[in-house]
Amino acid sequence: MSMIRVVWGTGSAPTKMASYDAALAAAGVENYNLVSVSSVIPANTDVEAVGTAPDLGPVGERLTVVEARATTAGPGRASAALAWNQSVDGGPGLFYETSGEMDREDVERRVREGLESGQELRDWPFDEPSVIVESSRAEAGTYTTALALAVYGESEPIC
Repeated sequence: MSMIRVVWGTGSAPTKMASYDAALAAAGVENYNLVSVSSVIPANTDVEAVGTAPDLGPVGERLTVVEARATTAGPGRASAALAWNQSVDGGPGLFYETSGEMDREDVERRVREGLESGQELRDWPFDEPSVIVESSRAEAGTYTTALALAVYGESEPIC
């Protein structure tokens, strides 16, 4: 695996699951089965913020992801943030995710604090961090989901 793509989106719908599905569609990953992993970036892996995923393989296959996701019922706000940085020498790196019913500034501050805390646990020399924040209001009578995903490589068969 040599590429991790960071994608994001929001979606609103009459149910929680439908709003999540709509947010996945906005990010371009609605047709895959997502498998969440913890937040370590392997060495010698490129990370690119792309917004919407390209075609990553056949429908129904598995995608390995780090996921920040918040869903709220309206009226309210859902915010999700994903931060990352890598070693300066092409070594490993970290993703950190934060989400909740909070404003854009609060979720960004919290994800930056989490990433800094994770860095303190490791003896790697880190480069500058990158952050993606997705935030959206939910109108009364609807659910809204905001998400940001780090998608590891291409899809893989489940069966």
